[in-house]
Amino acid sequence: MLMRNVFKERECLEYVLQVIMGKQDLRVIDQIIQKDYKNMQGRSAVMDCVARDSEGKLFDVEIQQDNEGASPKRARYHSGLMDMNTLNPGQDCDELPESYVIFITRDDVLGYGLPIYHISKKIEEVNESFQDEAHIIYVNSGKQDDTELGRLMHDLHCKSAYEMHSPVLAKRVHELKETQKGVELMCHEMEKIYSEGMESGELKKAKETALTMAEEGMDAKMIARLVKVNEKDVQKWIDENLRTMK
Repeated sequence: MLMRNVFKERECLEYVLQVIMGKQDLRVIDQIIQKDYKNMQGRSAVMDCVARDSEGKLFDVEIQQDNEGASPKRARYHSGLMDMNTLNPGQDCDELPESYVIFITRDDVLGYGLPIYHISKKIEEVNESFQDEAHIIYVNSGKQDDTELGRLMHDLHCKSAYEMHSPVLAKRVHELKETQKGVELMCHEMEKIYSEGMESGELKKAKETALTMAEEGMDAKMIARLVKVNEKDVQKWIDENLRTMK
């Protein structure tokens, strides 16, 4: 949740994409946070952040805390949803922009021990690229070495702005966590997520929200008050999550 609010600041999102894409002159011209994209059957997915750069390329940037939310077919689904919601009536398919679905994952989902994976289609018989311009990128945030990408992954995990490498990200995190306006915004966002989850009868959503808050540095007492769950239950969820991460 913290990083999704960080991405609302265009300069921050731009920096993240510059590092992941290895393109220092990349410029974001617009972005949408937490938009509900629907397919023709009415099924939908809420995308964390969809952005467009100055060259017209589209980027779906997803921060994933669990492997289930970053499966290969989930990536395929997101790519299709972006395409389906891009063209206006009367536009030709050849007008589809180049697109990137980027999953920044807590674990090494693909399991090859690499910091980043670039996935594109190819023509098997001739081993040539299939030029549909739809790309998928997995970034393994468990790799936090002394490279530009590794330092970015470190920053995305930081709970304190003072421990971050990037001045751009540190400034925004400081605003969100250590100013009254920022704290009020974060609390409002958390309460909104929780309310939406309870309306659909999902206790699971309360747990997910609580763990997200914990990862942002909130204590169990504050979390329990916001999600309206017993403090002991919240602490139990946090302890269980910490054990699974070891």
